[in-house]
Amino acid sequence: MANTKAYAAQSASAPLAPFNFDRREVGAHDVQIEILYCGVCHSDVHQVRNEWGNSIFPIVPGHEIVGRIIKIGDHVKKFSVGELAGIGCFVDSCRECPQCKAGLEQYCDVSMVSTYNGYEKDGKTVTYGGYSTNIIADENYVLKVSEKLPLHAVAPLLCAGITTYSPLRHVGVKKGDKVAVVGLGGLGHMAVKFAASFGAEVTMLSSSPSKEADAKKLGAHHFVLTSNKEELNKVKNTFDVILNTVSAPHDYGTYLELLTTNGTMIVVGAPPKASEVSAFTLIMKRRSIIGSLIGGIAETQEMLDYCAEHNIVSEVEVIDISDINQAYERMLKNDVKYRFVIDIASLKN
Repeated sequence: MANTKAYAAQSASAPLAPFNFDRREVGAHDVQIEILYCGVCHSDVHQVRNEWGNSIFPIVPGHEIVGRIIKIGDHVKKFSVGELAGIGCFVDSCRECPQCKAGLEQYCDVSMVSTYNGYEKDGKTVTYGGYSTNIIADENYVLKVSEKLPLHAVAPLLCAGITTYSPLRHVGVKKGDKVAVVGLGGLGHMAVKFAASFGAEVTMLSSSPSKEADAKKLGAHHFVLTSNKEELNKVKNTFDVILNTVSAPHDYGTYLELLTTNGTMIVVGAPPKASEVSAFTLIMKRRSIIGSLIGGIAETQEMLDYCAEHNIVSEVEVIDISDINQAYERMLKNDVKYRFVIDIASLKN
């Protein structure tokens, strides 16, 4: 068994604190990774505080994991000891359903195995995530990470990156398309980078005028202040694609009206309350609204390779693990540009 230091929450009202547990032995097809950095996702807060009602305590969060391989199983073929590797939001799936066979493991018809706050396929063993010193997973759910990019800035690509890359690829964003991104946070800043790199004309839609300069630094060509009705009216019937990253309650209809004929709004943010949508807003311009989760293993690897080729990483603030509770509070106040990343060396001391 691999003794593992971690930070965990013991209940929905408890702060994250030091926690020790044993990882399983490395199996024939497993890879063990010494974790070097782990990104902090907004969903970590939801899970730690049981805001989705499905938390398993104690809970060790973290699904934006990068590190170096320290051990492999006897039958592992894809990886070698010493290589950089990453793990994203899931560590297994049924492997047999149509979704898994199509490389869409994130939509597994049986159940993907979450990197944390889930159960292994035995239905009994709880998964613990990346706020820890090491992790073990089947090689088929581990990703290769390039040596070209700063590792701390790569970590959020395993969730924030693929969450925005996948839907933009799914709808075929290309050079000349008009793409708008709603919300400039952990997801939104990656959406701007990817859409711009694909050759799209990118507009940031934000309620915060202070975000205009940052949006343009990240690659946005235009900025629209959504609290200004006159500015919004000017861009009605304009965009081919809108990527909506906002998780706070808001009116979908406001943004659907900005789509041109056959335009699509992709929802990746998860507001706590449903937003009403008028059928006529969709019907009159043949608009559509779709959702997207993350990406499958092959697409996530594609995204990591694309980022290495085009020098794309997340904008991050690196923290010690002891600052994680403060980081949660700051994240809830949008006081981060644009993703916290834990230096796991601070956990090993």
